[in-house]
Amino acid sequence: MTQRERYGLIGAGSRAGMYIGAMSGTVLGAERVPEVAELAAWSDVNPGRLDVYEREVVAAGHPSPARYDVDDLERMIADERLDRVVITTPDFTHAEFIVRALRAGADVVVEKPLTIDAESVRRIGAAIAETGREVITTFNYRYSPRNSTLRRVIADGRIGRVTSVHFEWALDTVHGADYFRRWHRDKRNSGGLFIHKASHHFDLVNWWIGAAPMRVFASGGLRFYGAENAAARGLGERPARGTGAGEAGGPFSLDLAADARLKELYLDQEHHDGYLRDRDVFDPGITIEDNLAALVDYDSGATLSYSLNAHAPWEGYRVTVNGTEGRAELEVVERGAVLIGEDGRVVVDPSMHPDHSPVDEVRPDSERLVLQRHWEGAEVVPIPEGIGSHGGGDAYLLQHLFDRVTDDAPLGRVAGYADGVRAVSVGIAGNRSLETGLPVRIADLDLGV
Repeated sequence: MTQRERYGLIGAGSRAGMYIGAMSGTVLGAERVPEVAELAAWSDVNPGRLDVYEREVVAAGHPSPARYDVDDLERMIADERLDRVVITTPDFTHAEFIVRALRAGADVVVEKPLTIDAESVRRIGAAIAETGREVITTFNYRYSPRNSTLRRVIADGRIGRVTSVHFEWALDTVHGADYFRRWHRDKRNSGGLFIHKASHHFDLVNWWIGAAPMRVFASGGLRFYGAENAAARGLGERPARGTGAGEAGGPFSLDLAADARLKELYLDQEHHDGYLRDRDVFDPGITIEDNLAALVDYDSGATLSYSLNAHAPWEGYRVTVNGTEGRAELEVVERGAVLIGEDGRVVVDPSMHPDHSPVDEVRPDSERLVLQRHWEGAEVVPIPEGIGSHGGGDAYLLQHLFDRVTDDAPLGRVAGYADGVRAVSVGIAGNRSLETGLPVRIADLDLGV
């Protein structure tokens, strides 16, 4: 049996739960992970969130990991003899923790995005060159069967050489609004949705077509959320906090007390660090965009047209890949409609409310991949079942991650450091294009890949 590696974790928010659960054997499809990975130590600026996870780990029959202050990362790595550190902290802190962990002698697994700006990418690249250590950015969307199936269709040459891609992503007024409540709303923290969210999407395109992005021209703005947009639509004065959208019981409200997980991880822990998880999406001072578009040229000669909307009435995405021999179209509906209950609140789980249909009859939750070659009829390409969340991809990602799989032929789902850089490079260039109004060559960013 392979000797178990010792892991540390920095950042105990909601996303950390996937890794903590995997190493304690409680994640679906990840039964082998505790055999190869041991969570030996962890750290977070908020001790209350560590308390929550500690209770769960102990209840699962595992010893509590050693607890360290975030300023003691180097000592944590040395004292606990850590092989790897998992980083699930806010985006703007990634570079600091990555560099410190590498120089202290540990490899790094970091949640996307790798980091938020060009200077930070260069710092990470220098630390990798200096130490010879490994940095992996987790791109779970690659592991979703629907996305893997599209990759196989393209790699098998069924549409010929790719000439263009159109990618439209719709975030609804449940998921999309949430980025405007949390720390992501400040672009200094997240790099905006071009970095925090769209790095997932840019990585998918880079991987699907096997090409590197070369030039980006972008447009976008804050057109729905924020105080000015609220005033323009006559939404009135907003309260200080605590309702998620200012209007108690309204469709944009978020009641942390009504969700057991949000309550124990955030509401009950506010007294430790003052972090508010339920800020008003119509606050003044929001600096990220809610509508984004980009044209991206690739070294293969293909062009991507990309759009993201963060206030759609449904959630999902549409991808069209055009090739010299045909066309592939993937459409995914993750939530066909955002429904409102009789009390004016969003119905997050319609199945729990008998007065509402569990699906939208016109746009049901679904996924469909259609292939049509030139001069032939269209065919539906079967999509295998997945395991776990994020479109069935998380469990497969965890297996590859903790088993340190490096060869995933023919799909090539394992992402290396260069993939992490290429994913954020499009967003970094896009943000610069937003600032200047000009196209930006990625080579001019000097990112080292």
